[in-house]
Amino acid sequence: MIKPVTPSDIHPPFARYSHGVEVPAGHRLVFCSGQLGIGLDETIPPDAEGQTRLCFENIRSILAAAGMTLSDIVRINAFVSGREHLAGYMKTRDQFFHDPPPASTLMIVSGFAREAFVVEVEVVAAKRD
Repeated sequence: MIKPVTPSDIHPPFARYSHGVEVPAGHRLVFCSGQLGIGLDETIPPDAEGQTRLCFENIRSILAAAGMTLSDIVRINAFVSGREHLAGYMKTRDQFFHDPPPASTLMIVSGFAREAFVVEVEVVAAKRD
């Protein structure tokens, strides 16, 4: 069982994430490259919510190919291209995760490969062998 690590002697998380996640021995890991909000048909939603949804749906497909699910995610690194995208990203991300939430970092960056992209998400997942 993956265990959240949230010490009581530091400030609690600002949103739904764990300060740390312990992965016990005997788990295999999958590292997903950063996923952008683009569909198989090359459509790119115009908003952070739609792009975030596609990012996590793409990640779900990658993990399924490795015999895992979104519940196996232990770490999220997310990037948005402006503060105005923070709330939409977090709202949509939270729809994909239950307690305990994974460890997570969210950064604001100057942009992505195409100007239309406003969100990119990469993850690490772990599952008992």
